[in-house]
Amino acid sequence: MSYNFYMPMLSFIGEGSLKDSIIEVKKRKFRKALIVTDKMLVKAKLVDMLTDELNTNGIKYHIYDKTNPNPTITNVNDGIEIFKKEDCDFIISFGGGSPHDCAKGIALILANGGEIKDYEGLDKSEKPQIPLVAINTTAGTASEITRFSIITDEERQIKMAIVDKHVTPIIAVNDPKLMAGMPKALTAATGMDALTHAIEAYVSTVANPITDACAEKAIVLIRDNLKNAVDNGSDLEARGNMAFAEYLAGMAFNNASLGYVHAMAHQLGGFYNLPHGVCNALLLPHVQEYNIKAAAPRLKKVAEFMGADVSKMSDQKGAEKAVELIRKLSQDVGIPKSLEELDVKKEDFTILAENALKDVCGFTNPIQATKEEIIEIFQKAY
Repeated sequence: MSYNFYMPMLSFIGEGSLKDSIIEVKKRKFRKALIVTDKMLVKAKLVDMLTDELNTNGIKYHIYDKTNPNPTITNVNDGIEIFKKEDCDFIISFGGGSPHDCAKGIALILANGGEIKDYEGLDKSEKPQIPLVAINTTAGTASEITRFSIITDEERQIKMAIVDKHVTPIIAVNDPKLMAGMPKALTAATGMDALTHAIEAYVSTVANPITDACAEKAIVLIRDNLKNAVDNGSDLEARGNMAFAEYLAGMAFNNASLGYVHAMAHQLGGFYNLPHGVCNALLLPHVQEYNIKAAAPRLKKVAEFMGADVSKMSDQKGAEKAVELIRKLSQDVGIPKSLEELDVKKEDFTILAENALKDVCGFTNPIQATKEEIIEIFQKAY
């Protein structure tokens, strides 16, 4: 079996990487950027850190700050019109997964035409997107390095998974200074999102030694740094280690894909407009509990990566330990305990399950489920 491995052409990681990345942008002779971000980041003056560097380097820009927490088709279409109107020639996404995913949708359509829903699924485009520089302010989604873009179709109330090699940014930036002001709840949710990426990639049916190495190191870094990043947000060492963790987890799932946690979380996000990281964190132990019958040896290793001594445990007991440790970390960082707390309705489980089984992320889960089994997982998470 042969494997593909997708990565940005260039990544900047660590304190001061924002400044270095804009110097690199200047070298590439780009003229004017459409900055895709959100109002919260503008209000917090984090975007000023970017625009100051652009001004220093003589690069023009226009800010589009209306990206929703779950970016929509409308966001993509609005961004396309503004890019054309402002005569931009490249895009900078600034924020977490929401601005990155929105920017990817804009850049893909500008290069390929049509509508974003035309590209739902795997590798539907023919041309590389408009050049995109993705600057991260969270340590979770890894959208700054991946070929995944998740866009909400408001009409169908679903999240579309667009998995396409042409949406990989040309430059990815992870500067922990941009993450220092992240609120505790967002730090927790994005950190658990990164853990979900690592674990789902590790138990994926197309995992390989490269993705395994990335996933293992990501889990260890999250184990050792997430709680400290949540409790002490100004700790740049913890922030920096979480940036490496989410990047490594992104490398893992960008190439080994994901599983039912994401397939199910996408439906909760699209249907109820819930935070993606929280949905992942809440579903992660329940899905892995279901996966034990197909992936017990791998989940036993996950328990080891999370700090347990599993040397004298059976595969079954080791896998159960992994689920226990996932639950404990989630509780320690303050993730809600049930779907009921998020006002999810039981009567929606059938349609949520039907849509989850169509999500491309679920195709590499270690065992394929029936609709009834997905409904049962939702019920256990309730």
